[in-house]
Amino acid sequence: MAKALSHHELSKLIGSIYDCAVDPGRWEYALAGIRDALNAQTAVLHLDDLSHDRLLIHRTVGIAPYWLEQQAKHIPEIHARLIENLSKWPSLDVPHVVSRHVPQADLETSRYFQEWLKPQGLVDVMSFFLIHTPTRLAGFAVARHERQGIITEREIKLGGLLLPHVRRSVMISNMLDISTIERARMAEALDALTCAVVLTNERGAILHANRSAKCRLRSGGPIHDIHGILQAKIPSASKELHRAILAAAQDEASIGKTGLAVLLTEPGLPPVFARVLPMAGGDRRAGMEPAAVAAVFIGNAPDEHVAADMLATAFGLTLAETRVLASLLAGHTLAETGASLHIANATAKTHLDNIFQKTGVSRQADLMRLVMQIVPPAGQSGP
Repeated sequence: MAKALSHHELSKLIGSIYDCAVDPGRWEYALAGIRDALNAQTAVLHLDDLSHDRLLIHRTVGIAPYWLEQQAKHIPEIHARLIENLSKWPSLDVPHVVSRHVPQADLETSRYFQEWLKPQGLVDVMSFFLIHTPTRLAGFAVARHERQGIITEREIKLGGLLLPHVRRSVMISNMLDISTIERARMAEALDALTCAVVLTNERGAILHANRSAKCRLRSGGPIHDIHGILQAKIPSASKELHRAILAAAQDEASIGKTGLAVLLTEPGLPPVFARVLPMAGGDRRAGMEPAAVAAVFIGNAPDEHVAADMLATAFGLTLAETRVLASLLAGHTLAETGASLHIANATAKTHLDNIFQKTGVSRQADLMRLVMQIVPPAGQSGP
């Protein structure tokens, strides 16, 4: 049985994951750490183009070049199975484990299992979903060799602990122009970004704000510079921001979902969100601004119709539920939604209850957070 990770080992592993947000070239190193922590043979981080059955990003450790070439033959089957699983999956936070979720009869008829996994002695695969849209699927997975046995509760629990950190790193990396950061000084790199970015110390004091962030701070919008401290207009949002910043300073391993998608705007206004990336750990991030403990990325929510369609695909929402969701994501109340769709308030509430049940949340605020966790933010960053 694999030994439990010490707090130091866990912190080091999570630090390596966050380094990948600003330097994707480090994913192989981080994946090797994830693989070893989960007592697995291989680890993979992938971004799939579902429209053309191809891999856009495919970082791996533990897979020989020959088997990487052979795997390409099985991409259509892999995509088909993942899409089928996601259509009935309870939550993107729940891993898919082959030994628990795939019947033996299906394994016996699966060319992927029989021709790719089995010849390598791989007996179990655990997959975590990061992003799912109609055309894109991102996730990470580990596979275990027969000598390591099948996935146990230990690996499921530890994988679930790592999931929000991997998701945060991937989502923030998608907001950055990594090539710009590689070739320019930190301030110039951040100023080149279209999203607003604020670097802070552990008190939330603003150490650097890029051009987009300065515009937002001056505009009287959802974030403010109060005596040099970053504050949100909504007290609850400020509280979560500073809780995430403090966690980033004290122990980034404990930050979890705190600060992953902080809603900065009040109901009825176009949603604006903040994401907090720990900066103190890891030499790659600390080298950008030694005094900074957190980078706060601020961006608008994605277009409500695009976001609703993506969630509909991910969670199997009906057309009526998708229309209700799009209206709510646009900032309308449930009563306004019913009126605009020409349905009774009771009917609108029934649709909302069904959305809650399918997505695994119980409040509209949590629904919006879910959107920001699995749907890329809009590119614009004006005030």
